[in-house]
Amino acid sequence: MVDGNHDRKHWIEDRLQKLTENFALSVGGFAILNNHLHVLCRLDPKVADEWFASDVIRRWIAVYPPKTLDFSNEKAVTNWIEQYAKEKNRVMELRNQLKNLGWFIKSLKEPLARLANRADHCRGTFWEGRYKSIAIIDNEALLATCAYIDLNPLAAGIANTPEQSCHTSIKQRVDHVRCKGQLPRLRAAREGTVAASDLAGSMEQDLWLVPIEGRSVKDKCSREGILETFPLGSYMMLVDYTGRMYRNGKANMNATIKEIFSRLETNVEAWQPRIDRMLHSHRLRGNFFAMNNMTQHAIAKEQANRRS
Repeated sequence: MVDGNHDRKHWIEDRLQKLTENFALSVGGFAILNNHLHVLCRLDPKVADEWFASDVIRRWIAVYPPKTLDFSNEKAVTNWIEQYAKEKNRVMELRNQLKNLGWFIKSLKEPLARLANRADHCRGTFWEGRYKSIAIIDNEALLATCAYIDLNPLAAGIANTPEQSCHTSIKQRVDHVRCKGQLPRLRAAREGTVAASDLAGSMEQDLWLVPIEGRSVKDKCSREGILETFPLGSYMMLVDYTGRMYRNGKANMNATIKEIFSRLETNVEAWQPRIDRMLHSHRLRGNFFAMNNMTQHAIAKEQANRRS
């Protein structure tokens, strides 16, 4: 992407939201920089298995609108969906594509490449290469990955604080809270105790991104979040602390931050090296994202294979 061309970064943000609304896949975090982007994805393939055939067709044409279909004509759209919903093999193919990470990335990259080439009056490759996918298998690594993604612009020197980082998930979260008129509530949660931040836990339930906090299963209106009982206010404090640590080499470890690390069953001595390696490495490796449990995960997988 051309440096300073914010339009293209907005294209990516808008496309990510469009795909999240239609794929059986959720976006938990993203950062769009001048020459690369990071996206944290959660695959929910079982969700796609429950869609009606008409749902599959409706979602697919939202992602890839047919040129001959007049979307302003509701009856024509309904007839189109009903017609193609009868084609069982086609529905099965599209259902599988709508729960596939490779198709998600393809559906992100191809339309944007065409838009960019049209804008530049040129042809050829827009994206540099194939995406790299790394599995995340433990909660601490999951939260570290979220923080790493949101701190990317700060590490690149193009933002002073995480929430000022344009085209990132953390800015989307803060802007969403601001639009709801609840920014003072988030500030109180961020600057207060963990107990205070618990009060801010429901603010992301209508945001297109995966909420930071996974709410109680008793809450029927809740969506599955990134980490159970870990609210946005606590995440903001953690990212702010980590950002200060990265910028200044040190940060004030107050009682609230200590409590957060305690809830995560980790400590700053473990957290800081992990974030350091992720932010300073020129090549990300899988063991950055699941340092503590890679061996246990491999053993469990081997045992499961033996049982089957």
